[in-house]
Amino acid sequence: MGIFSRFADIVNSNITSLLDKAEDPKKMVRLIIQEMEDTLVEVRSNSASLIAQKKELQRRITRASNQEAEWQSKAELALNKEREDLARAALIEKQKSGELATNLSNDMEQIDEQLELLKGEVAQLQTKLDEARARKKSMVIRSETASTRLQVKKQLDSAKVQDSIDKFENYERRVEDIESQVEAQDIAGRSLKDEFAELEAQDSINDELEALKAKLKK
Repeated sequence: MGIFSRFADIVNSNITSLLDKAEDPKKMVRLIIQEMEDTLVEVRSNSASLIAQKKELQRRITRASNQEAEWQSKAELALNKEREDLARAALIEKQKSGELATNLSNDMEQIDEQLELLKGEVAQLQTKLDEARARKKSMVIRSETASTRLQVKKQLDSAKVQDSIDKFENYERRVEDIESQVEAQDIAGRSLKDEFAELEAQDSINDELEALKAKLKK
């Protein structure tokens, strides 16, 4: 399993837990970034361990190669001394050392492949981490804004807001009723003097209107 699949499992499980608990979005973003940082540290630690193993393998390969060369020299010495039995035994040991060096070299190649894969994954993860850090503030703002809008919408859709509107409209109707009563009192409270004054004013206006008409006819 690659580091990204493991990382996704960890983050997704934590995000799901946070969403279920309706946690602060800031905490969620911090957790995601923290998980990425921890994964990066873990991968780099694995890389360091592989590098240490590679160095140890290199030492063993060198030692096996040296032993192979030594047994070759001993086999030649034995033959020079006409000790074919010793030369044969030395060549057997030389073969063992050669096989060991070959096996260790194969292990070295596998470690090199793993290190190369880890190097690419570390680079990708570092890029994602840098992007997450750069977008952290924007993500928090967007999340908080969305949460606020959701709360406002819930309030607007609630029966409590409608009840307040109904109370306001009822109060408005009461004010209109009071205003109507005031107007009715004004009309009912007109005196006889006020009515005659109004008739006289109308007569005066009529006289002035007829005079104006006559003037225009001339």
